Amino acid sequence: MIDLTFLEQLTKGNRDKLKRYIKLYLDVVPETFSRMEENISAADWQSLAINAHSLKPQADYIGHHHLKDVLIEIELAVKNQHVNACPTLMKQALLLHKEAEIFLIEKLKSE
Repeated sequence: MIDLTFLEQLTKGNRDKLKRYIKLYLDVVPETFSRMEENISAADWQSLAINAHSLKPQADYIGHHHLKDVLIEIELAVKNQHVNACPTLMKQALLLHKEAEIFLIEKLKSE
């Protein structure tokens, strides 16, 4: 699910930097998901795509490739005007994020 290899390489094994990146993810990403839920409620598809796009680097940093794939699917659904798929994709992305959140919180506790 989560592969911290990239983040470990990026931080060159510095545990404090690694923790900072994890904390950044845990602080920033939930707010973006909240905005995305609001975007869906308001049928603001362009903002949904923008917010999904902004989360892709965060998913990359923590090595959550499945989450990144779902975020790309959200962007493509908006681009291709298949917005009816967005609520289901959003649920998938949110579930993947919640799983990552649990994993990363445990990772912080073990450091």
